[in-house]
Amino acid sequence: MTLQKIQPPDWAEPRGYANGILAQGRLLFVGGQIGWNARQEFESDDFVVQTRQTLLNIRAVLEAAGGGPEHMARMTWYVVDREEYIASLKALGGAYREVMGKHFPAMTCVQVAGLVEARARVEIEVTAVLPA
Repeated sequence: MTLQKIQPPDWAEPRGYANGILAQGRLLFVGGQIGWNARQEFESDDFVVQTRQTLLNIRAVLEAAGGGPEHMARMTWYVVDREEYIASLKALGGAYREVMGKHFPAMTCVQVAGLVEARARVEIEVTAVLPA
């Protein structure tokens, strides 16, 4: 498995994500995870707390497949409140590094009108590339 960050030479370095990832290996598609626990119960309505739990859920799926955060090639974040996301960036960065370390895949963040689970504040899906 190889992951290589792709960065156009004349572009400013992104913070907290990669502009591109070139990968080779087995693909793992992690379905949208939300901020509830393994029993599908929300323990908090706080955005950062839910995001941390969402990241833990993603890490659990990665580990169940024999991988880890370092195998993530792409993340797509769906948030219900853009302003809440922006206001929480510092705390989100801390929660992200605590759970995922300093591996920053290609990322997209989109504000949506709502998520299927009404209490969910964020949903994240991941594409990972594991060793062949």
